[in-house]
Amino acid sequence: MAGGGVEDVYGEDRATEEQLITPWSFSVASGHSLLRDPRHNKGLAFSEAERDAHYLRGLLPPAIVSQDHQEKKLMHNLRQYTVPLQRYIAMMDLQERNERLFYKLLIDNVEELLPVVYTPVVGEACQKYGSIYRRPQGLYISLKDKGKVLEVLKNWPERSIQVIVVTDGERILGLGDLGCQGMGIPVGKLSLYTALGGVRPSACLPITIDVGTNNQTLLDDEYYIGLKQRRATGEEYHELLQEFMTAVKQNYGEKVLVQFEDFANHNAFDLLAKYSKSHLVFNDDIQGTASVVLAGLLAALKVIGGGLADQTYLFLGAGEAGTGIAELIALEMSKHTDLPIDDCRKKIWLVDSKGLLVESRKESLQHFKKPFAHEHEPLTTLLEAVQSIKPTVLIGTSGVGKTFTQEVVEAMASFNEKPVIFSLSNPTSHSECTAEEAYTWTKGTAVFASGSPFDPVEYEGKTYVPGQSNNAYVFPGFGLGVVISGAIRVHDDMLLAASEALAEQVSQENFDKGLIFPPFTNIRKISAEIAARVAAKAYDLGLASRLPRPDDLVKYAESCMYTPLYRSYR
Repeated sequence: MAGGGVEDVYGEDRATEEQLITPWSFSVASGHSLLRDPRHNKGLAFSEAERDAHYLRGLLPPAIVSQDHQEKKLMHNLRQYTVPLQRYIAMMDLQERNERLFYKLLIDNVEELLPVVYTPVVGEACQKYGSIYRRPQGLYISLKDKGKVLEVLKNWPERSIQVIVVTDGERILGLGDLGCQGMGIPVGKLSLYTALGGVRPSACLPITIDVGTNNQTLLDDEYYIGLKQRRATGEEYHELLQEFMTAVKQNYGEKVLVQFEDFANHNAFDLLAKYSKSHLVFNDDIQGTASVVLAGLLAALKVIGGGLADQTYLFLGAGEAGTGIAELIALEMSKHTDLPIDDCRKKIWLVDSKGLLVESRKESLQHFKKPFAHEHEPLTTLLEAVQSIKPTVLIGTSGVGKTFTQEVVEAMASFNEKPVIFSLSNPTSHSECTAEEAYTWTKGTAVFASGSPFDPVEYEGKTYVPGQSNNAYVFPGFGLGVVISGAIRVHDDMLLAASEALAEQVSQENFDKGLIFPPFTNIRKISAEIAARVAAKAYDLGLASRLPRPDDLVKYAESCMYTPLYRSYR
């Protein structure tokens, strides 16, 4: 007997400081622990009966406040912050103490808070992640865990995971290699899977694979939270990824969606090609971006007239996003015209850092660029390419700001009645041109969309509302569609279905304002429509495993969506 007459079963009271003990804990969420549990905590919204039943009396001030009132107070507080990063930190703190209130805020104020929890503010958060790091929000798998990845996955408290977002931090937004600090991206993406797509928070798992960083600033930073070594490459890198993908399937089964996020070009294409046959994988930078941009183009055609095959496309940037979009445009074109895919690709031109992709450069090009190298004289600048090719659609995915110069935009306007100009690079500082520049230089004729949000532009007495080609339109609904159908693989036709569903959500009222994307205020309805279309395609292709097929997939998708309203406790 020790410790006041209670039997010391585990020998902890007798243990000296040198002896190892086991940190046992057996509890039901009540009292103090209930207030510390973000999934069940309601703050001052606990009723009188709940306060008595769960030993909360005295642990909370006497006031009882509704969830709506809590939301009003928090939004008031958030608006007091003048520094965007402070808002981000406040939102992350809220997520860690009251999950349902966090999602209620995000859903009800999506247009105001989306730029806070995701691009552009999440970029700054990742850059400073080591300094603002408080609690782990996801799973970190590093080279130190080689041979033990399955054990690491088992340390995560949730068992029924449906969506994993994983990054290795090598190409975070347009900011480059942020190593382990890239965790802000999977965390932000998954909060959108829940808020916009209705996937349960407990079914989401953010993961960062830390293989080192080549960012010297981080290696020299005393507050850096990752491995302080140069990036592993080649066999060492791929062995860790192979072990990770095998462990995911072993631990969570065949139907867990693994979204690759912000991997560098050379790995992104290889990983997608390697695992798309054996796992349920999706790369948002290649496929998600492509699906959203294709939806924007399909909507833009209603403004400018003609079909996809009637346009000529010129891209600045031939990386993951550029080639991903180009390939999906070619697929959709081929599907609707019965032209061979190679003929469709000939309408699409790409400019990389060395100039226009042309046949004479083919030998030196990376494999994913080769299909878009066509017969043409070599050109080194974007302006030369615009003047020679005379595209109707100009798309920027270069990650380099201010590259759509006045000469380039004016050239587009000179031979197009309504030039389509998408400057998609994130964050805002990396955008190829601003909305104001696009509308001013084209004298208000541009059909414009950007990757990061821009404010409405006043030009000669008319207000133009720029569309935001944000991946958040597609990936939450796409993920929900995959989950509700029990799909076991992702097929390109599912991406095309998502694009078509999104383009159909743009109303005439939106077109009248110059918008080619629907407003984010309806995003959960849009996500349900996309989920239904993606699920329908999965069933048609024989890739769905959840049988029988529901009669009304839109209603079924809506019924599966997580809602953040407080529950009442016994």
